[in-house]
Amino acid sequence: MSTKNIIFLVLLLFIPVSVAAHFLEWGELIVFITAGLAILPLAAWMGAATEEIAVVVGPTLGGLLNATFGNATELIIALVALKAGLVDVVKASITGSIIGNLLLVMGLSMLLGGLRFKEQTFQPIVARVNAAAMNLAVIAILLPTAMNYTSQGIGEETLQNLSLAVAVILIFVYALTLLFSMKTHAYLYEVGVAENEAEELAAHKPNVLLWTGVLLVCTLFVAVESELLVDSLEVATSQLGLTALFTGVILVPIIGNAAEHATAITVAMKDKMDLSLSVAVGSSMQIALFVAPVLVIAGWIFHQPMDLDFNPFELVAVAVAVLIANSISSDGKSNWLEGTLLLAAYAVLGFAFYFHPVIEGMG
Repeated sequence: MSTKNIIFLVLLLFIPVSVAAHFLEWGELIVFITAGLAILPLAAWMGAATEEIAVVVGPTLGGLLNATFGNATELIIALVALKAGLVDVVKASITGSIIGNLLLVMGLSMLLGGLRFKEQTFQPIVARVNAAAMNLAVIAILLPTAMNYTSQGIGEETLQNLSLAVAVILIFVYALTLLFSMKTHAYLYEVGVAENEAEELAAHKPNVLLWTGVLLVCTLFVAVESELLVDSLEVATSQLGLTALFTGVILVPIIGNAAEHATAITVAMKDKMDLSLSVAVGSSMQIALFVAPVLVIAGWIFHQPMDLDFNPFELVAVAVAVLIANSISSDGKSNWLEGTLLLAAYAVLGFAFYFHPVIEGMG
């Protein structure tokens, strides 16, 4: 058994610990920390189960499955937070997921991959398509925010209606990106992926029934742990001296995305930069074009004021992340210095969010 699996098995012990901490009232901080640690292995196994099933059902259906469950952990945490009325934390987690994938994950992948291989290459046309999609995402959250700041007395209902219309367009665009990557231009995406799948198929034939069961059980436990995490979030973060903005932007995305982050970095160190970028950038695109719009629609269903009117500071952070990630990945080559630049940008934004004062209605 690999070291990674042993660590995940040990972390599973935090599931009963977090439940006990909640019912025996050991304190919100202990509940928050143990629930966060319990989510890490569950998210990893959800990802592993999705990949195993994808190997058997083929590239098209497998790609669709990956696209749907790729950020399932984060979506579940966000839906639980949204239902609890923590709209600002949900928006902050969307921001954090985008900048985390584009700067932290891509940065670590390029740095650690670049230390082992002098220069790594990937498809520049794919990088350009992804860049265009991320630019659209920035525009989508820029317009409702700009509309709110340039109009006097604009109603919450008007903002939500605009956000719903934008959300529908973004989901439609997301469906088109799936069609592009899986059908009409699939050959562009098969460089690293096909090779990886061929290796996996040669190694073993996964048990679909077993992995489907794993996926369902993990999803159920993630929902339970998310409930505990969200319930204890406000009290725990104030005890740690953190604002809800910092928690939403930095902590929540790292908890929900840790397994995916590890995958991107591992394949980059095997000189499979195409695959690494498809995980990192693909995850950002999924958050921006699918998860955020789904949360807007869910907010409308739950009667929560969830819209695409983001805090201007968060908007600046997303725009900065998209700008630097696009400029670095546009040439189809990467090295350790470019990875360091992305990590430096993430660190600067992280400190900015840490020192940013509490906003009214947050925390």
